[in-house]
Amino acid sequence: MAAKWEQFCRLKAFVRHYHRKKPSIQSFPEIISNYKHEQITDIIDVRTPNEFHEDHIPGAVNIPVLSNEERVIVGTVYSKSAFEARKLGASLISKNISEHLKNYFYQRSQDYSPLVYCWRGGQRSYSLGLVLAQIGFQIYMLDGGYKHYRETVREDLKSLPYKFQYRIISGLTGSGKTHILHALGAQGHQILDLEGLARHKGSVLGLWHGETQPSQKFFETQICDRLQNFVTDRPVWLESESVRIGNVFIPPDLFQSLKESPRFCVCLPLAERVKHIIKDYPNWIENKEQLKEILGKLIGRQSKEVVNSWIEMISRNQWEEFVERMLLEHYDPTYSLSQKKNNVSQHDVVHINVVNLNEDTVFNVASKLAELGSMNVSSVHMAA
Repeated sequence: MAAKWEQFCRLKAFVRHYHRKKPSIQSFPEIISNYKHEQITDIIDVRTPNEFHEDHIPGAVNIPVLSNEERVIVGTVYSKSAFEARKLGASLISKNISEHLKNYFYQRSQDYSPLVYCWRGGQRSYSLGLVLAQIGFQIYMLDGGYKHYRETVREDLKSLPYKFQYRIISGLTGSGKTHILHALGAQGHQILDLEGLARHKGSVLGLWHGETQPSQKFFETQICDRLQNFVTDRPVWLESESVRIGNVFIPPDLFQSLKESPRFCVCLPLAERVKHIIKDYPNWIENKEQLKEILGKLIGRQSKEVVNSWIEMISRNQWEEFVERMLLEHYDPTYSLSQKKNNVSQHDVVHINVVNLNEDTVFNVASKLAELGSMNVSSVHMAA
């Protein structure tokens, strides 16, 4: 009994000494809820590469304290013994932190003040955060970790979309909508390039060459991040899209807002559209067999005879004829149906006749759109 009392007295004396010492603010990580805190100079995601790839805070750097394989091993051990799993996890995390200190943090100056987060703001982020704080860096930890951040994104996407006025650029496939959208962005107007975020043009041949699409979560994260950086007193310009872009979906509240927004329809002659598509899709000309394989999947939506006629034109390198037939027989009817379904705006569509897509024309169309988009939209017809 006396021994236990002596231990208690020593602990009490230590606690008193510790509080008198008043460690500096940099001795331990500071827990914050705002990942955009003005003092943050870097965002460190300590989760595994797989977790990071699925979704992460925009601008974050992946510095995993456990690899994909190590996390699985620790999880397996944990199912049998939490104590053994913690010992194993601690040894692996310590080893990995040592490597990160040498390879990433060693060259950082003393004013380096990163935000560190993991899944729930738990042991993985605290392990790295504590070491960095003890070195002397000002370390912030995200309260609730990624889980809380994801919940915030989901909630924001239910309210943020309704704070803005949108202007939609529509037009048949090959009309240069993306080029006009980017021209608006280059002129300083607010644009939300959903196809760019999705890494997909939204059509059967729309996957960006050499790219993979983001997860649904990261697609939503990027949209939320863009919306948070817009101002509400200026319109936001987008291309007309179906709710699905490749394998990802536009969040429902945003999509509803877009359906109700004013539309500007770009009208480009068929020959110019064919020319533009051939220029815009060089990868398919270089990968004819892959193109044929994808077109084969359209049998059912198109007759076998029609699809085989397209494939035959590809084999003969009849690219102009192939693209024209694809537009008239597949893309144009599909797009027209989509517009009827997805346009519930009370405004009349503004039709814009465009002769070609050279640089000057695109610039002028963008300028005129910006002028019209800043007005109360009515039935306006414009030629460029």
